[in-house]
This record gives sequence, structure tokens and C-alpha cells, in this order.
Amino acid sequence: MQASELVLRDVHVPAAPSLWPPAPGWWLMAAALMLVVAVAWWIRRRRSRRLRAWSELFEEACTGAPSSQAGAASELLRRAARRIDSSADRLQGEAWLRFLDGTGKRRDFSEGPGRLLLEGGYRRELPAKQWDAARELARQRYLALMAKRK
Repeated sequence: MQASELVLRDVHVPAAPSLWPPAPGWWLMAAALMLVVAVAWWIRRRRSRRLRAWSELFEEACTGAPSSQAGAASELLRRAARRIDSSADRLQGEAWLRFLDGTGKRRDFSEGPGRLLLEGGYRRELPAKQWDAARELARQRYLALMAKRK
């Protein structure tokens, strides 16, 4: 063949890259995502277990007669209040109830059924319906105080 008779061929495009195996960057991104999900799951599980343990502690302490339950609930609330403010457990009367009310608009302790925590431990008998409402309020506030961080 002579130089003038060379046959020219069209340009060949290489094949498209395959989707598998992914590039190393995708593997790193998948590993990082799995690590984030695992840490989030572990934190959530730990919080759930702690909340369950605190709830069980409250339930164990608040057994027996309603007046002894009121005393135990008040003691647990004072212990939990120390986590937030070191002098909160020494509050008395209305100041203690205002602390238990917190910063929200609801006044369940100072104006509602939570007032039983002031003198409930000293009464001989407590009305069952009122104590049930106060106990649930105390339980919720106890769990909220325990979950807060300084």
C-alpha cells in the first residue's frame, strides 16, 4: 500500500465506566454515613435506657400509702433539682413550687394539683384523684429535671 491509499477510520469513544465497583470516595462517604448513623443510634439508645431507669426509680420510690408517696416524690424532685441548681433543694413553700413550675406558662405546681407536694407527706390521707394527678405531674417534672444538663 502506498501512503495515498491509507484507509482512515473513525475515532473510537471508550466505553462508559461501570457503576460497580464505586470509586474510593464513595466507599469513604458510605463508611462516614454508617458511622454517623451508628453514633446517633447509640446516643438515642443510651438516652432511652437512662430515661427508663429514672422512670423505674420513681415508680419504685413512690409505692405504699399516698402520703408516703408524696414524701418520696418530693425527695426525688429535690434531688433532681440539685442537678440544675445547687441551692434549689433548699427552697421552701411557694418558691419551691415556682421552681417546679419552671419557666413555662403553666402553673401546675403553684396553682394546680402539684400543691400536694408541699404538705402531702405530712397528711394522714390524700384524695386519690388529686394525688394521682399530682403524682403524674411530679413524675413528668422529675424526668424533665433528670434529662436536663447544667
